[in-house]
Amino acid sequence: MSKPPNDNVTTYKLVVVGDGGVGKSALTIQFFQKMFVQDYDPTIEDSYIQHTEIDGRWCILDVLDTAGQEEFSAMREQYMRKGDGFLLVYSVTDYLSYENIRNFYTLILRVKDRDNYPMILVANKVDLVHQRKVTEEQGKELASQLRIPYIETSAKDPPLNVDLAFHEVVRVIREQPVDLKNTRRRRRGKRRRCSIL
Repeated sequence: MSKPPNDNVTTYKLVVVGDGGVGKSALTIQFFQKMFVQDYDPTIEDSYIQHTEIDGRWCILDVLDTAGQEEFSAMREQYMRKGDGFLLVYSVTDYLSYENIRNFYTLILRVKDRDNYPMILVANKVDLVHQRKVTEEQGKELASQLRIPYIETSAKDPPLNVDLAFHEVVRVIREQPVDLKNTRRRRRGKRRRCSIL
């Protein structure tokens, strides 16, 4: 494997979001350390960095593995501001985690003040066939409603589509038009709405 050139290598800040227990850390550790972590230990925030070659172009992936627990939700907006792309992860064994994806999606767009943003939908734990509660069709349906790519993964050995998921987010970011400032300005007027809950 050739060593990456140090000059002008793009850094992509990727953020892994989703409910607690859906396997965000397992996916991230499998991607970076090529091992499966069996024990579930709630993450507060972990950051991983590595040089990676995607489609023949070197880049630096700076991945933030976030807390799914509700008590850390105050930190969400903070890391959402930093992210260049997001992996929205749910577990196919947990229907609620699937339903909550929309909340993450909506919050990211609100924080970014944009109509769309580089994200992919990740259906994790597909190895647990007999515990599956969310079908592939439901996953694809949600992804098409949100207009983002869909991918099924398993962090268990042998992993399924783990590298592909992280690479796919980078591809989505790379496909973005360079000048996104216009979309921002156009939406400014909409922001002033105030809703009382």
